[in-house]
Amino acid sequence: MLLTPQFRAARGGDVDRCYEIESTAYEGDEAATREKIATRIARYPEGFLVMEAGGILLGFINSGCAREVVMSDESFKELVGHDPAAPHVVIMSVVIDPAWQGKGYSTLLMQRFIEQMRAAGKQTIHLMCKTRHIDLYKKFGFAYIKPSDSDHGGMSWHEMMMIL
Repeated sequence: MLLTPQFRAARGGDVDRCYEIESTAYEGDEAATREKIATRIARYPEGFLVMEAGGILLGFINSGCAREVVMSDESFKELVGHDPAAPHVVIMSVVIDPAWQGKGYSTLLMQRFIEQMRAAGKQTIHLMCKTRHIDLYKKFGFAYIKPSDSDHGGMSWHEMMMIL
């Protein structure tokens, strides 16, 4: 059954639940550490959108902003160089608790995130994804850019971008 989700900025009390979701939904070393999640919430809560339904935090998208985007910059994942006023958004995680996947929640979460970034006056949204997710992000309006130089988590990634 699809529960009606609510959306809000992440809060400090969400760190453990977000880390739990991140570490169960991503493979191997690609998941962010608890410390990185805490840093992202503390430094840019307006770019860390959580989705709840029935009192349960189901998933989230977190991001940072940059004046120049270098997708393979690992230090940016700790928000080094992040500028909340910058025009370009870089998504670091799009994740739904595996128990709630396949029910349409990721679409609702991504649509809300895009709306928020557009309303905030951002110019572009960038992300990296695995090959199997390229078509999904194209459906949201992202364009394929190139294979990424990043080998984050020992995986192969692809860079995508949306103009808002």
